[in-house]
Amino acid sequence: MYTTNTFNNNPLIENSFLGSDLLNPEYLFSKGVQFLGYIFNAKILGGFYVFLSFLAILFIAIIIYTTIRMFEIRAKERAHLKHEIAEYTHNQALREKELQGTEIFKNERWKKVLDYLFSVNENDWKLAVIEADSMLFDLLTQLGFKGENMGDKLKEANQSNFRSLNLAWEVHNIRNKIAHEGSSFELSLHEAKRVIALYEQIFQEFGYI
Repeated sequence: MYTTNTFNNNPLIENSFLGSDLLNPEYLFSKGVQFLGYIFNAKILGGFYVFLSFLAILFIAIIIYTTIRMFEIRAKERAHLKHEIAEYTHNQALREKELQGTEIFKNERWKKVLDYLFSVNENDWKLAVIEADSMLFDLLTQLGFKGENMGDKLKEANQSNFRSLNLAWEVHNIRNKIAHEGSSFELSLHEAKRVIALYEQIFQEFGYI
């Protein structure tokens, strides 16, 4: 039977894996302590913190850049969409204007109203309403309604001799808002078309256009 000293002093065993320091607990413990000391060295930790701080700043910069780019892209998309809508509206107005130009009107002033309406300028839409209201004033005059202004003439009318009386009051009130409020009064193209359609309904009742 071999003793421990004999086992350790045996040159065949000492030079083999069994005799290496990897199986020596004291050796492994001392190396482990050295390794942990190296890991927790103040300089190493300091460098590690600097590296983590750099990564954090880099990620924050990437997030900020990405956010800014997203807002820029969305703003460009909105501007492009707005341009496309405006161009489409303009082209539609031109097509409608060409179609209207082929019609024959009893009253040439009505063509002027439609020219204003199919413009891309908001101020022209307002002029369409004002011109149509002026035509309504002349129509009431031809029909024999007395009064110095539109309000006086409409007060003389009733449902029996003017079926579109309520419509006339509605469109005339919008005309007054345009005249009194000026540029502060906002008139969309959709609303302008609706108002002109009401004038058209009134005029057609009396064969005025």
